[in-house]
Amino acid sequence: MGVYQTILLAVDLSDEADQVAARAAGLAAAHGAQLHVAHVIEPLSFAYGGDIPIDFSTIQEEIQKQAENQLQGLCSRLNIPAARLHLVMGRPENEIHALAKSLPADLIVVGSHGRHGLALLLGSTANGVLHGATCDVLAVRVG
Repeated sequence: MGVYQTILLAVDLSDEADQVAARAAGLAAAHGAQLHVAHVIEPLSFAYGGDIPIDFSTIQEEIQKQAENQLQGLCSRLNIPAARLHLVMGRPENEIHALAKSLPADLIVVGSHGRHGLALLLGSTANGVLHGATCDVLAVRVG
């Protein structure tokens, strides 16, 4: 107990992702843990519902390509092998919980903006990840 073996870093690919990744990489090194990196793409249809008759597939492909490139860049800077890079589509908290269970991870690391006072300290995704997680969650303060 007290040593993490598998750490799942959930990144949003914002400018602060490197800051959160550095913290996760440091923890992984200190614990001799395996570090996995995940990014969840929310399908555009979630945001816009079915009421807009637009074909999102080409936009979605572009988003996915950009995310892949950014994620690969982040992983190569941290020397994380491609096999431990997870790009999934869906609702972030659901996908992160599912991935954490399947690995299985004993720590999830997320970035937190702390912009809204105590009530909304984590932001919606980090908050969603915290609730329902079956392992420890570390929210790294960014911004």
